[in-house]
Amino acid sequence: MFKLTTAAAQQVLTAAKQGGAQGLPLRLAAGRQPDGSIDYRMGFDEATEDDIRVRCDGVEVVMTPEQVPLLDEAVMDYVEIEPGQFHFIFLNPKDANYQPPTER
Repeated sequence: MFKLTTAAAQQVLTAAKQGGAQGLPLRLAAGRQPDGSIDYRMGFDEATEDDIRVRCDGVEVVMTPEQVPLLDEAVMDYVEIEPGQFHFIFLNPKDANYQPPTER
């Protein structure tokens, strides 16, 4: 099932607090692009009765059942891409552009 790293979970909780969205789950959506890559979207939103719910490090993540096939093996992380520039990234073996992380 989908996972958040500790760094991603901490940043999601910080963003929820800063944006006045505390208590709302993080909604994820994904769509397959023509080149086989996956486009990811996220935001804070009310959960619905039909949503799939996952709890990761204190963050409730919701998605529609249709999203599960693209997201069930994905990991969302929050990393420093360049000095001082942090971004959420998705590590997903179902993405055509997926490259497993390498140890430094």
